[in-house]
Amino acid sequence: MNPVSSISSAGPLSQAMSTAASGLHAQATRLRLVAENLANADSTAAVPGGSPYQRKVMSFDQAVDKVTGAATVMPGPVTTDPTAFPTMYDPSHPAADANGYVSMPNVSSDIETADMRESERSYEANLQVLAQARTMYGKTLDILKG
Repeated sequence: MNPVSSISSAGPLSQAMSTAASGLHAQATRLRLVAENLANADSTAAVPGGSPYQRKVMSFDQAVDKVTGAATVMPGPVTTDPTAFPTMYDPSHPAADANGYVSMPNVSSDIETADMRESERSYEANLQVLAQARTMYGKTLDILKG
């Protein structure tokens, strides 16, 4: 029997790699949303009394990888933040209402920065899990060849 073929493709290391890879994908999606929110933090409506850019948020869904049996995370539905739009008095703005107020996006750079840092740390942790699992795979192969 070939010792290399005795390594199960659905073993704990494959499961760890599958879980970490799914986490990388989910956090990358979250980072893209944060970037979109920050890029549109000053995007007001084009018409008087119109709605400005509305902050987007993402939830996470859990799934099971059918190949490895690993628990994975997936980007869930992207929804808009229901927080009220702050207003700013600027009667000369093209989107100002009859009273001179402009609705501004409900994007807070502080919240987006915190979300970005949290997502970044999670991404890095998943990357470390993936790197560690690859190292363990390599060591296992070296032992079996040995």
